[in-house]
Amino acid sequence: MKGRNLMKALVVATLGVCLPNIASGQSELVDSAWTATRTADGQPDLQGIWTNNAATPMQRPEALADKEILTEEELAELRQQVAEFRNNEQAGDLLGDRLFQQALGNSKYNDFDEVTGNYNAFWLVERELDNRTSLIVDPPNGRYPLLTPKAQQRASERRVYMAEHPSDGPEDRTLSDRCLHFGAPRLGAGYNSYFQILQTPGYVTILQEMGHEARVIPLDGRPRLGTDLRLWNGNGRASWEGDTLVIETTNFSKKSRWQGASENLTMVERYTRIGPYTVQQEVTFNDPTTWTQPWTVRILLKKTEEPLFEYACHEGNYAMEGILGGARVQETEALTAVQAR
Repeated sequence: MKGRNLMKALVVATLGVCLPNIASGQSELVDSAWTATRTADGQPDLQGIWTNNAATPMQRPEALADKEILTEEELAELRQQVAEFRNNEQAGDLLGDRLFQQALGNSKYNDFDEVTGNYNAFWLVERELDNRTSLIVDPPNGRYPLLTPKAQQRASERRVYMAEHPSDGPEDRTLSDRCLHFGAPRLGAGYNSYFQILQTPGYVTILQEMGHEARVIPLDGRPRLGTDLRLWNGNGRASWEGDTLVIETTNFSKKSRWQGASENLTMVERYTRIGPYTVQQEVTFNDPTTWTQPWTVRILLKKTEEPLFEYACHEGNYAMEGILGGARVQETEALTAVQAR
């Protein structure tokens, strides 16, 4: 009931006065008097271990319309909602946009897995709520842009194929199911969402805990790889724009499907240290063959003293055996049912 009341309050609030820019909801993370420290070669020091445990949803819930940030009163009630149900939930219901939607009492909300269940909340770090209502800051409505007609066709064909061939073999499973590729940079929060940044005069390295991805990106202005060379995480080149590290990545493999894009994706990341304990990360995705316009995500990474741990995952692990074994059992049961008619 409280969730429904909170949703009503937020919807009403969208009709009221305009609220400040999204950054105003992060004022406690920005220290205007702080001066960025420098590396030995004079660049802004981004080094350290950073984490993204924010519960801010990727997309703004449609009911919130153009409301960019919550009032302090709305945020307090949202936090209370989360505190009341968190420890009784399976982990899947606390990841992605699900925690936020559940706290709002979304009528379309369904449990992450109502059949086999999932890890419990003990295995997750505490999710952090702030005033923001979406990580997407462009388009201004805080939602993914529309897919192009060709992208819609690709998605439709894939859905049909997956419905007919969900687990014929390991090749039919997702790349993450197969432990082959988790995408970088990881945008999801709350589960292995830790990063270590290291800098040398000629390179920046970003080590990502999820999927043990390590991107070693040159800063020396060297040319890109030829377009015939395609990589899971693309081919990145870095440069400095003032105190902002800019990484532009192209040459993605068509098998990556990073964020649903094609091999024509250009991804631009911007990392700016805005305080002693905060790095602002902005990622812009541009693929005219997938989306009708570019879109940008803004994430605030917080400094942590906790270490990264190995993400041990390989394609032949017992989870894949269980998935394929379960599929064979379902096929046998379906065949038996047909023969019994």
